Amino acid sequence: MKRLTAALAAAALLCTGVAADAPPAPEVSARSAVLMHADTGEILCAKNALEPMLIASTTKLMTALTVLDVCEPGDEVDITPEMCGVEGSSMYLRAGESCTVEELLCGLLLVSGNDAAKALALHAAGSMERFAELMNDKARELGMAGSHFENAHGLDAEGHHSTARDLAVLMAACMSEPLLAEITGAARLDAAGRTLVNHNRLLREYDGCIGGKTGYTKAAGRCLVSCAEREGTRFICVTLDAPDDWADHAALYDWAFANYSYETVISPETVLRLPAATGSNGWVEVSPQSEARVLLPSGSVSAMETHVELPPFVFAPVEAGETLGEISVSLEGEVIASSRLVCSSGAQLPRETLLQRLGRALGFAWKAGPYYLTDE
Repeated sequence: MKRLTAALAAAALLCTGVAADAPPAPEVSARSAVLMHADTGEILCAKNALEPMLIASTTKLMTALTVLDVCEPGDEVDITPEMCGVEGSSMYLRAGESCTVEELLCGLLLVSGNDAAKALALHAAGSMERFAELMNDKARELGMAGSHFENAHGLDAEGHHSTARDLAVLMAACMSEPLLAEITGAARLDAAGRTLVNHNRLLREYDGCIGGKTGYTKAAGRCLVSCAEREGTRFICVTLDAPDDWADHAALYDWAFANYSYETVISPETVLRLPAATGSNGWVEVSPQSEARVLLPSGSVSAMETHVELPPFVFAPVEAGETLGEISVSLEGEVIASSRLVCSSGAQLPRETLLQRLGRALGFAWKAGPYYLTDE
């Protein structure tokens, strides 16, 4: 069995390539933009990110998320004349047909159907006004303080606005909803007797793009929200009023993937062994209670430091699950992750005579001291 001292145990937890500042992000054509790490919510670069903006059909991300709060994907929606013939982009609903909520979500998110948006709003809430109230409730729930919604489709309306930062938060919520992640990530789908081709070109043109939503009105300009992932690192990009939005997203993603990675810095699979005085098995095994992953700059000249707090030994009895210490990881003097260290294998007092216990205590003395890392 391999044994390493505490110092080597700490070194074994380090991940490669930590911490120098990344080079500046590329310039973009967008009036407002954000690049955010999807898992931590950390914003890596921003341009006018809190400025209230028209957001066109990127509104439909909130429509979809709100619908799933009150409807089941398999619910049937009877299409009425009121739901058809809405201005702008359409999935061409016909009065008298029936579609499921899921089929309407496909039309909403792939071809940006304004008719699908109205159909979903009327089905879910009875009126566009009431549905907009539900959208605003959802925005408050997500912490989208710079957003207000007046309709489900995103056509320009007084008081209807959001921010690049808020839309990044919204996209992260959508990507955590499996059905919406699946739909927004599909280049094309067959739904409701129609073949729907996603307006989001990045799905076909950018390696790693896994979802997104386009939007455009003359007043709002070109709007785009997208998500891309490579090797377990996932980013969200938002551009508003961006004449060259496809290139903006590609450039920001290239920069992010080149300069950051999402690393595991504490793993529950790490095993430390502590001597157990008067214990029947002589040792207890200790592991971090939870995993910690951190977004880190690559090409680092700094190094993380791992600190383990454990006693040199423990007295039996010790129960599995008992907290015995803590592990923390620091970068440039700042703690970036920590976890309790809990006992994964307990130690019980054996049945023995006083003389046997004395002999065990004397035999224990030689091994009390530093704790050890094991690969078993």
